[in-house]
Amino acid sequence: MMRLSVSVLLAVCWCWTETVHAFVPQQNNHLLQIQQQQQPQNTKLYTEALEIPYGEESRKYRRTVYSHDDWVKHRSPDRFWNNLKTTTKSGIYKNVGREVVAVTSVSLLVMLWNMLTAGYTDLLGVDHPALIQSQYLPVLKLPMNPFTLSSSFLGLLLVFRTNKAYQRWDEARKNWGMNINHTRDLVRMGNAFYDSSQSTPSQRASDLDRLSKCTWAFVRSMKRHLSPEWEDEEDFRKELYERLPESQAKAILDAAHRPNRALYDLSLAIEQLPMHFIRKDEMHKALTIFEDNLGSSERLLTSPVPIFYNRHVARFLFVWHLFLPFALWDACKESWNHYLMIPSTAILSLFMFGIEELATQMEEPFTILPMQAFCDKIGNWCNEIVSWEDGDNGIITKKSYDGHNSVYFEG
Repeated sequence: MMRLSVSVLLAVCWCWTETVHAFVPQQNNHLLQIQQQQQPQNTKLYTEALEIPYGEESRKYRRTVYSHDDWVKHRSPDRFWNNLKTTTKSGIYKNVGREVVAVTSVSLLVMLWNMLTAGYTDLLGVDHPALIQSQYLPVLKLPMNPFTLSSSFLGLLLVFRTNKAYQRWDEARKNWGMNINHTRDLVRMGNAFYDSSQSTPSQRASDLDRLSKCTWAFVRSMKRHLSPEWEDEEDFRKELYERLPESQAKAILDAAHRPNRALYDLSLAIEQLPMHFIRKDEMHKALTIFEDNLGSSERLLTSPVPIFYNRHVARFLFVWHLFLPFALWDACKESWNHYLMIPSTAILSLFMFGIEELATQMEEPFTILPMQAFCDKIGNWCNEIVSWEDGDNGIITKKSYDGHNSVYFEG
């Protein structure tokens, strides 16, 4: 009968927690189709229509770019206290709040049930017998041994989950690091290799300006390609029309795969430069790296950690915490009416659900990477590099253009 009572209680709790947000929510394809068909052009209205939760909306505040001052603050001896003070403002904990409330409520129900069936102590410290005495209504409790044995398995699942999520974030960051490095390298080569003897100063300035803008257009198109439409489409269109010729901006916007179109424009901009074909080949190698970075990023965006693994971890974690209050009943017997089982359950579930939430937040890395800051810096750096000219630092390089039109070897 004890088994029957536990089953009834768990069934009630399970039905109640069905309203709780799951870690891996099921997608409503019909709802998604309706949202896509009814998507308004105004970004604010579209965001409100989707009813984006705070945890999702707060991802844009995690796109940090550190400076020296930020690192000093990061290493501050007050960091533990400062982090504790902002616990209630954390998007991670707000995202798992309903799960924590669910398992804490189970803990409260177990405590109240057992007070009725096993007796209780009043505020004056007087012990009272059970208000409900029946062999069919036993005390709800479990031994701690199953939780002790299974905790290591749960820990391994969470460790693997967080490690893989961080690896995905790290790979995405390295892809953008490669973009930053090779955009600067590409424009530097374009400026240094430019054969001014075959062009006029105005044509040189126009060619290099085109190279700079096409380089920026690719990384900006890649950023839009990896960002949610409701967040970035409006700004993307505005920036393209501000920086690029209208026909080029429209061609990118109308393309089925915008980064590919932008990369094609960049290829033509390189071909426009007057220089030896071997030097052009060196510049085109950077474009191959851009394509590789784009493909790697698309793989991360479209292929999560296997869904069945994520679901198993979520179920294991939730069920483990759902039954934990039953095991904490005896463990907290020294406290008044075993009440310490309630804060113990709340704190443990908050931080353990938080670990799973951390992995979920890092698993899709692009909306927490400062991609807009990367694009802005790339654009500024490229514009600066193409503005440099030989001799503007007081040193003139004696260039020989004999090798620009023919391949020769010295004896």
